[in-house]
Amino acid sequence: MAASIFAAVPSAPPVAVFKLTADFREDSDSRKVNLGVGAYRTDEGQPWVLPVVKKVEQMIANDNSLNHEYLPILGLPEFRANASRIALGDDSPAIKDKRVGSVQSLGGTGALRIGAEFLRRWYNGNNNTATPVYVSAPSWENHNSVFMDAGFKDIRTYHYWDAAKRGLDLQGLLNDMEKAPEFSIFILHACAHNPTGTDPTPDQWKQIAAVMKRRSLFPFFDSAYQGFASGSLEKDAWAVRYFVSEGFELFCAQSFSKNFGLYNERVGNLTVVGKDADNVQRVLSQMEKIVRTTWSNPPSQGARIVATTLASPQLFDEWKGNVKTMADRVLLMRSELRSRLEALGTPGTWNHITEQIGMFSFTGLNPKQVEYMVKEKHIYLMASGRINMCGLTTKNLDYVAKSIHEAVTKIQ
Repeated sequence: MAASIFAAVPSAPPVAVFKLTADFREDSDSRKVNLGVGAYRTDEGQPWVLPVVKKVEQMIANDNSLNHEYLPILGLPEFRANASRIALGDDSPAIKDKRVGSVQSLGGTGALRIGAEFLRRWYNGNNNTATPVYVSAPSWENHNSVFMDAGFKDIRTYHYWDAAKRGLDLQGLLNDMEKAPEFSIFILHACAHNPTGTDPTPDQWKQIAAVMKRRSLFPFFDSAYQGFASGSLEKDAWAVRYFVSEGFELFCAQSFSKNFGLYNERVGNLTVVGKDADNVQRVLSQMEKIVRTTWSNPPSQGARIVATTLASPQLFDEWKGNVKTMADRVLLMRSELRSRLEALGTPGTWNHITEQIGMFSFTGLNPKQVEYMVKEKHIYLMASGRINMCGLTTKNLDYVAKSIHEAVTKIQ
Protein backbone atom coordinates (compact mmCIF):
# COMPACT_ATOMS: atom_id res chain seq x y z
CA MET A 1 0.00 0.00 0.00
CA ALA A 2 1.07 3.57 -0.62
CA ALA A 3 2.21 5.66 2.31
CA SER A 4 -0.48 7.61 4.13
CA ILE A 5 -1.20 11.08 2.82
CA PHE A 6 -0.81 12.15 6.45
CA ALA A 7 2.66 10.62 6.81
CA ALA A 8 4.35 14.01 7.01
CA VAL A 9 2.14 15.25 9.87
CA PRO A 10 4.26 15.67 13.01
CA SER A 11 2.93 14.93 16.48
CA ALA A 12 1.99 18.14 18.24
CA PRO A 13 3.24 18.61 21.79
CA PRO A 14 0.54 17.97 24.40
CA VAL A 15 -1.27 20.90 26.01
CA ALA A 16 0.78 21.39 29.18
CA VAL A 17 -2.00 21.72 31.74
CA PHE A 18 -3.89 18.67 30.42
CA LYS A 19 -0.68 16.63 30.30
CA LEU A 20 -0.07 17.60 33.92
CA THR A 21 -3.54 16.35 34.88
CA ALA A 22 -2.97 13.09 32.99
CA ASP A 23 0.31 12.56 34.85
CA PHE A 24 -1.45 13.26 38.14
CA ARG A 25 -4.12 10.65 37.41
CA GLU A 26 -1.50 8.01 36.63
CA ASP A 27 0.38 8.71 39.86
CA SER A 28 -0.42 6.08 42.51
CA ASP A 29 1.19 7.93 45.43
CA SER A 30 -1.34 8.59 48.20
CA ARG A 31 0.16 12.03 48.90
CA LYS A 32 -0.40 13.39 45.40
CA VAL A 33 -1.89 16.86 44.97
CA ASN A 34 -3.04 18.50 41.73
CA LEU A 35 -2.36 22.24 41.74
CA GLY A 36 -2.41 22.55 37.96
CA VAL A 37 -5.99 22.10 36.82
CA GLY A 38 -7.80 25.38 36.07
CA ALA A 39 -11.10 24.51 37.71
CA TYR A 40 -12.74 25.09 41.08
CA ARG A 41 -12.61 22.31 43.65
CA THR A 42 -14.33 21.99 47.02
CA ASP A 43 -12.42 21.37 50.25
CA GLU A 44 -12.95 17.68 49.49
CA GLY A 45 -11.13 18.16 46.19
CA GLN A 46 -14.29 17.60 44.13
CA PRO A 47 -16.00 19.64 41.36
CA TRP A 48 -18.94 21.69 42.64
CA VAL A 49 -22.26 22.00 40.87
CA LEU A 50 -23.64 25.32 42.08
CA PRO A 51 -26.94 24.89 43.98
CA VAL A 52 -28.55 27.62 41.88
CA VAL A 53 -27.51 25.78 38.72
CA LYS A 54 -29.15 22.57 39.96
CA LYS A 55 -32.33 24.51 40.68
CA VAL A 56 -32.42 26.18 37.24
CA GLU A 57 -31.64 22.92 35.45
CA GLN A 58 -34.71 21.41 37.09
CA MET A 59 -36.81 24.41 36.05
CA ILE A 60 -35.66 23.99 32.45
CA ALA A 61 -36.36 20.24 32.53
CA ASN A 62 -39.93 20.92 33.67
CA ASP A 63 -40.61 23.62 31.06
CA ASN A 64 -42.72 21.89 28.41
CA SER A 65 -42.62 24.93 26.14
CA LEU A 66 -38.95 24.39 25.29
CA ASN A 67 -37.77 22.46 22.26
CA HIS A 68 -34.55 21.79 20.37
CA GLU A 69 -34.91 24.26 17.54
CA TYR A 70 -31.84 26.16 16.42
CA LEU A 71 -30.96 29.29 18.34
CA PRO A 72 -30.28 32.43 16.27
CA ILE A 73 -26.75 32.53 14.86
CA LEU A 74 -25.69 35.17 17.38
CA GLY A 75 -27.20 33.19 20.23
CA LEU A 76 -29.99 33.31 22.81
CA PRO A 77 -31.06 36.99 22.98
CA GLU A 78 -31.84 37.03 26.70
CA PHE A 79 -28.48 35.40 27.47
CA ARG A 80 -26.54 37.88 25.35
CA ALA A 81 -28.30 40.91 26.85
CA ASN A 82 -27.91 39.78 30.44
CA ALA A 83 -24.30 38.67 29.99
CA SER A 84 -23.35 42.08 28.63
CA ARG A 85 -25.34 43.77 31.40
CA ILE A 86 -23.36 42.15 34.22
CA ALA A 87 -20.10 43.00 32.47
CA LEU A 88 -20.97 46.66 31.92
CA GLY A 89 -23.38 47.35 34.79
CA ASP A 90 -27.07 48.27 34.89
CA ASP A 91 -26.26 51.97 34.63
CA SER A 92 -23.76 51.64 31.80
CA PRO A 93 -23.81 54.66 29.46
CA ALA A 94 -23.13 52.29 26.55
CA ILE A 95 -26.25 50.24 27.29
CA LYS A 96 -28.35 53.38 27.70
CA ASP A 97 -27.09 54.69 24.35
CA LYS A 98 -27.78 51.31 22.68
CA ARG A 99 -24.18 51.00 21.50
CA VAL A 100 -23.66 47.50 22.92
CA GLY A 101 -24.00 44.22 21.09
CA SER A 102 -22.94 40.67 21.80
CA VAL A 103 -22.32 37.22 20.40
CA GLN A 104 -22.93 33.98 22.29
CA SER A 105 -19.85 31.83 21.95
CA LEU A 106 -18.37 28.46 22.81
CA GLY A 107 -16.78 29.52 26.07
CA GLY A 108 -14.41 32.40 26.58
CA THR A 109 -12.06 30.90 24.00
CA GLY A 110 -14.80 31.08 21.37
CA ALA A 111 -15.43 34.72 22.24
CA LEU A 112 -11.74 35.50 21.82
CA ARG A 113 -11.63 33.67 18.50
CA ILE A 114 -14.69 35.38 17.02
CA GLY A 115 -13.32 38.74 18.14
CA ALA A 116 -9.89 37.93 16.69
CA GLU A 117 -11.38 36.79 13.37
CA PHE A 118 -13.39 39.99 13.09
CA LEU A 119 -10.43 42.21 13.94
CA ARG A 120 -8.22 40.45 11.42
CA ARG A 121 -10.81 41.02 8.69
CA TRP A 122 -12.11 44.49 9.54
CA TYR A 123 -10.15 46.34 12.22
CA ASN A 124 -8.62 49.61 11.01
CA GLY A 125 -8.85 48.55 7.39
CA ASN A 126 -9.72 45.35 5.55
CA ASN A 127 -7.84 42.13 6.30
CA ASN A 128 -5.22 43.86 8.43
CA THR A 129 -3.02 40.94 9.50
CA ALA A 130 -0.07 43.29 10.11
CA THR A 131 -1.69 45.05 13.06
CA PRO A 132 0.38 44.27 16.18
CA VAL A 133 -1.39 42.29 18.88
CA TYR A 134 0.10 42.69 22.35
CA VAL A 135 -0.22 39.95 24.99
CA SER A 136 1.05 40.27 28.56
CA ALA A 137 4.27 38.52 29.59
CA PRO A 138 3.30 36.04 30.89
CA SER A 139 -0.28 35.32 29.84
CA TRP A 140 -2.70 32.45 29.32
CA GLU A 141 -1.00 30.49 26.54
CA ASN A 142 -4.15 30.36 24.41
CA HIS A 143 -4.09 34.12 23.85
CA ASN A 144 -1.11 33.85 21.53
CA SER A 145 -2.50 30.81 19.73
CA VAL A 146 -5.98 32.25 19.16
CA PHE A 147 -4.70 35.39 17.48
CA MET A 148 -2.00 33.55 15.55
CA ASP A 149 -4.51 31.02 14.22
CA ALA A 150 -6.88 33.88 13.33
CA GLY A 151 -4.20 35.12 10.94
CA PHE A 152 -2.37 37.87 12.82
CA LYS A 153 1.31 37.89 11.90
CA ASP A 154 2.70 40.26 14.52
CA ILE A 155 2.14 38.97 18.06
CA ARG A 156 4.15 40.87 20.66
CA THR A 157 4.43 40.88 24.45
CA TYR A 158 4.16 43.75 26.89
CA HIS A 159 5.82 43.88 30.29
CA TYR A 160 3.58 42.75 33.11
CA TRP A 161 5.20 40.55 35.78
CA ASP A 162 8.14 41.80 37.81
CA ALA A 163 9.76 38.60 39.08
CA ALA A 164 12.08 40.42 41.48
CA LYS A 165 9.29 42.14 43.42
CA ARG A 166 6.70 39.49 42.57
CA GLY A 167 4.21 42.08 41.41
CA LEU A 168 3.08 44.26 38.53
CA ASP A 169 5.67 45.94 36.34
CA LEU A 170 3.52 49.01 35.76
CA GLN A 171 6.26 51.21 34.35
CA GLY A 172 7.34 48.55 31.88
CA LEU A 173 3.72 48.07 30.83
CA LEU A 174 3.16 51.80 30.30
CA ASN A 175 6.45 52.15 28.41
CA ASP A 176 5.44 49.35 26.03
CA MET A 177 2.11 51.03 25.40
CA GLU A 178 3.85 54.34 24.72
CA LYS A 179 6.09 52.65 22.15
CA ALA A 180 3.37 50.54 20.49
CA PRO A 181 2.24 51.63 17.02
CA GLU A 182 -1.06 53.50 17.02
CA PHE A 183 -4.15 51.26 16.74
CA SER A 184 -2.29 48.23 18.15
CA ILE A 185 -4.54 45.68 19.87
CA PHE A 186 -3.90 44.97 23.56
CA ILE A 187 -5.25 41.85 25.27
CA LEU A 188 -6.09 42.85 28.85
CA HIS A 189 -7.18 40.58 31.71
CA ALA A 190 -10.24 42.18 33.29
CA CYS A 191 -9.44 40.67 36.69
CA ALA A 192 -7.56 37.74 38.26
CA HIS A 193 -4.72 37.84 35.74
CA ASN A 194 -3.84 34.36 34.53
CA PRO A 195 -1.26 33.12 35.45
CA THR A 196 0.11 35.71 37.90
CA GLY A 197 -2.99 36.59 39.94
CA THR A 198 -1.68 40.17 39.92
CA ASP A 199 -4.07 42.95 38.85
CA PRO A 200 -3.58 46.70 38.44
CA THR A 201 -5.25 48.85 41.08
CA PRO A 202 -8.01 51.25 39.96
CA ASP A 203 -5.49 54.11 39.92
CA GLN A 204 -3.11 52.03 37.80
CA TRP A 205 -5.95 51.13 35.43
CA LYS A 206 -6.62 54.84 35.02
CA GLN A 207 -2.99 55.37 34.00
CA ILE A 208 -3.22 52.47 31.54
CA ALA A 209 -6.45 53.84 30.05
CA ALA A 210 -4.96 57.33 29.68
CA VAL A 211 -2.02 56.02 27.65
CA MET A 212 -4.23 53.75 25.55
CA LYS A 213 -6.59 56.61 24.74
CA ARG A 214 -3.77 58.98 23.80
CA ARG A 215 -2.05 56.32 21.67
CA SER A 216 -5.33 55.10 20.03
CA LEU A 217 -4.78 51.53 21.25
CA PHE A 218 -7.64 49.02 21.15
CA PRO A 219 -8.57 47.22 24.40
CA PHE A 220 -9.70 43.60 24.12
CA PHE A 221 -10.62 42.44 27.62
CA ASP A 222 -10.67 38.80 28.65
CA SER A 223 -13.10 38.45 31.58
CA ALA A 224 -12.98 34.83 32.71
CA TYR A 225 -13.45 35.30 36.45
CA GLN A 226 -16.02 38.02 37.14
CA GLY A 227 -17.29 37.57 40.70
CA PHE A 228 -15.09 34.53 41.15
CA ALA A 229 -11.99 36.63 41.94
CA SER A 230 -13.09 38.95 44.74
CA GLY A 231 -16.64 37.75 45.35
CA SER A 232 -17.97 41.04 43.92
CA LEU A 233 -19.26 41.38 40.36
CA GLU A 234 -18.76 45.13 40.50
CA LYS A 235 -15.17 45.04 41.75
CA ASP A 236 -14.12 42.42 39.21
CA ALA A 237 -15.66 44.40 36.33
CA TRP A 238 -14.24 47.77 37.42
CA ALA A 239 -11.63 48.03 34.67
CA VAL A 240 -14.03 47.21 31.84
CA ARG A 241 -16.63 49.64 33.12
CA TYR A 242 -14.05 52.39 33.57
CA PHE A 243 -12.81 52.03 29.99
CA VAL A 244 -16.42 52.24 28.75
CA SER A 245 -17.00 55.38 30.83
CA GLU A 246 -13.91 56.88 29.18
CA GLY A 247 -15.49 56.45 25.75
CA PHE A 248 -13.46 53.51 24.46
CA GLU A 249 -14.72 51.18 21.77
CA LEU A 250 -13.76 47.73 23.00
CA PHE A 251 -14.37 43.99 23.01
CA CYS A 252 -14.87 41.93 26.16
CA ALA A 253 -14.72 38.13 26.03
CA GLN A 254 -16.72 36.62 28.89
CA SER A 255 -16.61 33.08 30.24
CA PHE A 256 -19.16 31.45 32.53
CA SER A 257 -17.09 28.35 33.18
CA LYS A 258 -15.75 29.46 36.56
CA ASN A 259 -18.42 31.72 37.99
CA PHE A 260 -21.26 29.32 37.07
CA GLY A 261 -19.23 26.10 37.21
CA LEU A 262 -20.42 25.35 33.67
CA TYR A 263 -17.08 24.11 32.37
CA ASN A 264 -18.31 21.51 29.89
CA GLU A 265 -21.31 23.53 28.71
CA ARG A 266 -18.93 26.02 27.01
CA VAL A 267 -20.91 29.17 27.78
CA GLY A 268 -19.27 32.38 26.61
CA ASN A 269 -20.19 35.81 25.32
CA LEU A 270 -18.39 38.48 23.31
CA THR A 271 -19.55 41.96 24.32
CA VAL A 272 -18.97 44.67 21.73
CA VAL A 273 -19.00 48.34 22.73
CA GLY A 274 -19.00 50.80 19.80
CA LYS A 275 -19.37 54.51 19.19
CA ASP A 276 -23.03 54.25 18.25
CA ALA A 277 -25.80 51.76 17.51
CA ASP A 278 -25.24 51.78 13.75
CA ASN A 279 -21.57 50.84 14.12
CA VAL A 280 -22.41 48.02 16.50
CA GLN A 281 -25.06 46.56 14.20
CA ARG A 282 -22.69 46.51 11.25
CA VAL A 283 -20.03 44.81 13.38
CA LEU A 284 -22.55 42.17 14.50
CA SER A 285 -23.62 41.57 10.89
CA GLN A 286 -20.04 40.62 10.04
CA MET A 287 -19.66 38.53 13.18
CA GLU A 288 -22.79 36.65 12.20
CA LYS A 289 -21.04 35.61 8.98
CA ILE A 290 -17.99 34.44 10.94
CA VAL A 291 -20.11 32.41 13.35
CA ARG A 292 -22.03 30.85 10.46
CA THR A 293 -18.87 29.25 9.09
CA THR A 294 -17.43 28.40 12.52
CA TRP A 295 -20.17 26.68 14.55
CA SER A 296 -23.25 28.04 12.75
CA ASN A 297 -25.53 28.10 15.82
CA PRO A 298 -24.58 27.89 19.51
CA PRO A 299 -25.93 25.33 22.02
CA SER A 300 -28.77 26.37 24.30
CA GLN A 301 -28.62 24.54 27.63
CA GLY A 302 -25.82 26.43 29.33
CA ALA A 303 -27.00 29.76 27.92
CA ARG A 304 -30.53 29.14 29.26
CA ILE A 305 -29.13 28.37 32.71
CA VAL A 306 -27.20 31.64 32.78
CA ALA A 307 -29.99 33.71 31.24
CA THR A 308 -32.64 32.36 33.60
CA THR A 309 -30.42 33.00 36.62
CA LEU A 310 -29.42 36.52 35.65
CA ALA A 311 -32.98 37.57 34.71
CA SER A 312 -34.53 36.58 38.07
CA PRO A 313 -33.72 38.86 41.06
CA GLN A 314 -34.10 35.93 43.46
CA LEU A 315 -31.95 33.52 41.46
CA PHE A 316 -29.44 36.28 40.75
CA ASP A 317 -28.97 36.89 44.48
CA GLU A 318 -28.63 33.17 45.11
CA TRP A 319 -26.00 32.90 42.36
CA LYS A 320 -24.01 35.80 43.81
CA GLY A 321 -24.01 33.94 47.13
CA ASN A 322 -22.73 30.78 45.42
CA VAL A 323 -19.99 32.74 43.68
CA LYS A 324 -18.95 34.37 46.94
CA THR A 325 -18.71 30.92 48.53
CA MET A 326 -16.16 29.93 45.89
CA ALA A 327 -14.24 33.22 46.08
CA ASP A 328 -14.08 33.09 49.87
CA ARG A 329 -12.63 29.58 49.84
CA VAL A 330 -9.90 30.66 47.44
CA LEU A 331 -9.10 33.71 49.60
CA LEU A 332 -8.95 31.48 52.69
CA MET A 333 -6.51 29.08 51.02
CA ARG A 334 -4.28 32.03 50.10
CA SER A 335 -4.23 33.25 53.67
CA GLU A 336 -3.61 29.79 55.10
CA LEU A 337 -0.79 28.95 52.69
CA ARG A 338 1.00 32.23 53.36
CA SER A 339 0.69 31.85 57.14
CA ARG A 340 2.10 28.33 57.03
CA LEU A 341 5.07 29.32 54.86
CA GLU A 342 5.86 32.25 57.13
CA ALA A 343 5.50 30.07 60.24
CA LEU A 344 7.99 27.59 58.74
CA GLY A 345 10.43 30.43 58.08
CA THR A 346 10.50 29.62 54.38
CA PRO A 347 13.21 31.74 52.72
CA GLY A 348 11.93 34.77 50.80
CA THR A 349 8.79 36.85 51.16
CA TRP A 350 5.32 35.36 50.77
CA ASN A 351 3.04 38.38 51.02
CA HIS A 352 2.47 38.12 47.26
CA ILE A 353 0.32 35.02 47.88
CA THR A 354 -2.38 37.14 49.54
CA GLU A 355 -1.78 40.24 47.44
CA GLN A 356 -2.60 38.27 44.30
CA ILE A 357 -6.22 37.43 43.52
CA GLY A 358 -8.29 34.83 41.73
CA MET A 359 -7.78 31.16 41.09
CA PHE A 360 -4.07 31.25 40.26
CA SER A 361 -0.94 32.29 42.10
CA PHE A 362 2.54 32.81 40.72
CA THR A 363 4.48 31.29 43.62
CA GLY A 364 7.94 32.37 42.51
CA LEU A 365 9.19 28.77 42.44
CA ASN A 366 11.76 28.22 39.72
CA PRO A 367 11.70 25.27 37.24
CA LYS A 368 14.10 23.16 39.32
CA GLN A 369 12.03 23.69 42.44
CA VAL A 370 8.90 22.79 40.49
CA GLU A 371 10.58 19.62 39.25
CA TYR A 372 11.41 18.69 42.85
CA MET A 373 7.79 19.28 43.87
CA VAL A 374 6.50 17.03 41.10
CA LYS A 375 9.05 14.21 41.22
CA GLU A 376 9.80 14.04 44.92
CA LYS A 377 6.61 15.30 46.52
CA HIS A 378 4.01 14.30 43.90
CA ILE A 379 2.60 17.83 43.90
CA TYR A 380 1.68 18.77 40.34
CA LEU A 381 2.02 22.41 39.24
CA MET A 382 2.96 24.26 36.09
CA ALA A 383 6.65 24.69 35.22
CA SER A 384 6.20 28.46 35.61
CA GLY A 385 5.46 27.97 39.30
CA ARG A 386 1.77 28.77 38.84
CA ILE A 387 -0.57 26.96 41.20
CA ASN A 388 -4.35 26.71 41.32
CA MET A 389 -5.39 27.76 44.80
CA CYS A 390 -8.50 25.59 44.51
CA GLY A 391 -6.27 22.52 44.58
CA LEU A 392 -5.42 23.34 48.19
CA THR A 393 -7.61 21.89 50.92
CA THR A 394 -7.54 21.87 54.72
CA LYS A 395 -6.24 18.29 54.43
CA ASN A 396 -3.25 18.96 52.15
CA LEU A 397 -2.23 22.51 53.15
CA ASP A 398 0.39 21.42 55.67
CA TYR A 399 1.93 18.94 53.24
CA VAL A 400 2.05 21.45 50.40
CA ALA A 401 3.53 24.19 52.60
CA LYS A 402 6.22 21.88 54.00
CA SER A 403 7.03 20.68 50.46
CA ILE A 404 7.41 24.26 49.19
CA HIS A 405 9.63 24.99 52.20
CA GLU A 406 11.82 21.99 51.36
CA ALA A 407 12.02 22.90 47.69
CA VAL A 408 13.01 26.51 48.39
CA THR A 409 15.47 25.53 51.13
CA LYS A 410 17.21 22.74 49.22
CA ILE A 411 17.20 24.10 45.68
CA GLN A 412 18.25 27.57 44.60
